[in-house]
Amino acid sequence: MTLTIPGFDHVRLPGTDGVELAAAVGGSGSPVVLLHGFPQTHLMWRHVAERLADEHTVICPDLRGYGASDKPAATGPDVYAKRTMAADVVSLAAALGHERFALVGHDRGALVAFRAGLDHPETVTHLGILDIVPTLDMWNVLHGVSAAVGYHLFLMAQPPGLPEAMIAGSADAFFGSFLDAWANDPTAMPEDVRAEYLRASAAAVTSIVADYRASADIDVMHDQADLDAGSQLAMPVTVVQQDWGAQLGYDAAGVWKAWAPDLDHRLTRAGHFMAEEAPDEIAAAIQSLLAR
Repeated sequence: MTLTIPGFDHVRLPGTDGVELAAAVGGSGSPVVLLHGFPQTHLMWRHVAERLADEHTVICPDLRGYGASDKPAATGPDVYAKRTMAADVVSLAAALGHERFALVGHDRGALVAFRAGLDHPETVTHLGILDIVPTLDMWNVLHGVSAAVGYHLFLMAQPPGLPEAMIAGSADAFFGSFLDAWANDPTAMPEDVRAEYLRASAAAVTSIVADYRASADIDVMHDQADLDAGSQLAMPVTVVQQDWGAQLGYDAAGVWKAWAPDLDHRLTRAGHFMAEEAPDEIAAAIQSLLAR
């Protein structure tokens, strides 16, 4: 049985190109869409979503290729392009009657949110980003031995076949290694939640790899085109991240300022899974963003 957010409705809604997304929906008020990261599902937002639901309609989908959402075959790089996944989110929100909404993403979901902010500025009113830099910048800041922290990015960028076979052959060990290594507070992820993430990820190896492979191909091209055109995020943006700039030797706030003129950049002491480790902090950051 798929775990979902207590007290929320679990629904299926149309994305694009016939793809359906599973989502948890709860609360009432102005809409906020929360997008999960890797290797997780919408369940990662359970604490933050409950905190926001008193004042907002909170929509937590599983991204295409993840969780209980459809997992279309990657017949081309555009199937899992962040542009396509962002269009899914816009379609899903519209199906619920929301033509404009705030959007917050973590990890992979943050890359989708970033692309949605650039492609749909008339739709995304506020943008929250947790623990990433944009795809183009991500590749640019990974240098030398420090790039080992992102070894999975390079593995899943390889041509189809070998990455999928390697990961599927040891799925629990592979996905579990990130849940262990990236958490500062392992107790924030109970055993049943961890088991759900591992189950869902093992069932989605091919589509998860396709998502990552797109970020070494078409997503880079889309980001570069926007950079060349001078495109920026038009809405208020809040970025919360670990101090990756100090660890990898770049100016994280500076990277984001180039994309987001109206920027609130925050560092956290929580680990990568900050929505679960520090839900009060993350909910407060989102509420502050929505007040701008």
